[in-house]
Amino acid sequence: MSDSFELNVELREDMGKGASRRLRRLEDKIPGIVYGGGREPQPITISHPEIIKHLEDEAFYSHILTLKAGKKTEKVILKDLQRHPYKPKVTHADFMRVKAGEKLTTSVPLHYLNEEKCPGVKAGGVVSHAYTTLEISCLPKDLPEFIEVDLADLEMDQVVHLSDIKLPKGVEIVELTHGEDHDHAIVTIHKSRSAASTGSDEEGDAAEDSAE
Repeated sequence: MSDSFELNVELREDMGKGASRRLRRLEDKIPGIVYGGGREPQPITISHPEIIKHLEDEAFYSHILTLKAGKKTEKVILKDLQRHPYKPKVTHADFMRVKAGEKLTTSVPLHYLNEEKCPGVKAGGVVSHAYTTLEISCLPKDLPEFIEVDLADLEMDQVVHLSDIKLPKGVEIVELTHGEDHDHAIVTIHKSRSAASTGSDEEGDAAEDSAE
């Protein structure tokens, strides 16, 4: 991973819903929590503008982050965000501590490549994506920002499954650890309705011509 994300936080002592509301309304900050790593959860306070700026970068969601509280730093990953139901605001953030020698489980984006160039699309097919993110398990050093799925050879009516994904070294798909019946489809391609309708009309016209 080439990018580096550092988030300035404050250790939080003033707890409760009232305190959280004051943070959001008066100080433009949000509450958060850091947990895991065999230690007690630590409530924190985060600048809302700062985290919003970081969230504009897709890599922030699947990157090892550095939380900085004064002179102390801690390595974490973002585990959960709570957002306002209709305003572009984050209301709470959860972070999980990571250790170099311990595997972590998180979700990373899937990037689909060469979709428009594949034979199935050129033949009039429409691609459907069942997954946009993928839950993986790996050591922190092996955590990818995203995983690519190359669709260059995708034919009409073909299905791509989880087991077809080429994974980076040291990475495994969590769903596949539950057995072969969890090898779900991630991509399908079928003829578009308009193309199918046109084909049916042409077949009908041909049948009428032969009847005459």
